[in-house]
Amino acid sequence: MKALVAALPLVLLLAGCQREDAPADNLVESAGQLVGAEQPVDEKLAEGRYAPRDTCSDLKGADTFRQDLAVAVQARDADGLAALAAEDVKLDFGGGTGREELRKRLTGKEWNLWDELDELLTLGCSANAQGGLTIPWYFDQPIDGVDPYSGMLVTGEKVPLRESPQADSAVLEEISWDVVTIDALRPDDRYQQVTSRDGKSGFILTDKLRSLVDYRLSAASRNGSWRIVSLVAGD
Repeated sequence: MKALVAALPLVLLLAGCQREDAPADNLVESAGQLVGAEQPVDEKLAEGRYAPRDTCSDLKGADTFRQDLAVAVQARDADGLAALAAEDVKLDFGGGTGREELRKRLTGKEWNLWDELDELLTLGCSANAQGGLTIPWYFDQPIDGVDPYSGMLVTGEKVPLRESPQADSAVLEEISWDVVTIDALRPDDRYQQVTSRDGKSGFILTDKLRSLVDYRLSAASRNGSWRIVSLVAGD
């Protein structure tokens, strides 16, 4: 409750400045010039090639923005989240934009963005090349040799790749926050058949896999005010 009260004045201030927001594309374009961040410090949050990391702490104002974002998500505060978004925040690649559309998608069954944001906030943060930030961290990293539409990130340390889709099946190898490939996703199945970097074919729990092109959030700063400029999935 104290965190919510502490965040409220800033949320109201941001809401009062909505009419002065620059369009999202302009925010992204200008962020690199206006943020002026030094080389980010890399804070590793888990073990593994693409384990969550935090390189956003040195971006001026980013910590406060992320705290306000976390408070809004935890409280399911649609007004607070909308205040943190650019007026024309991008929500898909088919023309979906804007704060009102964002509000609708937070609880809409087709999107359920609250749950997506819950997961995003556990996946690290990358200071991107434009001077803004990208969540999750891994989305801003080069992942060579993998088709992003067949690539899946194993979300955990020492996740077993099993010989067959049973909990007592033999373990072929353990994978920590690395990329595997999948031929066909069967979302209703408990296990998915995947191929590891070492070329081993086996089965991993579905809830330990995340698409490389799943939801990601981008934010940019102008004159010290951070805004979400996109929250999209796919390509």
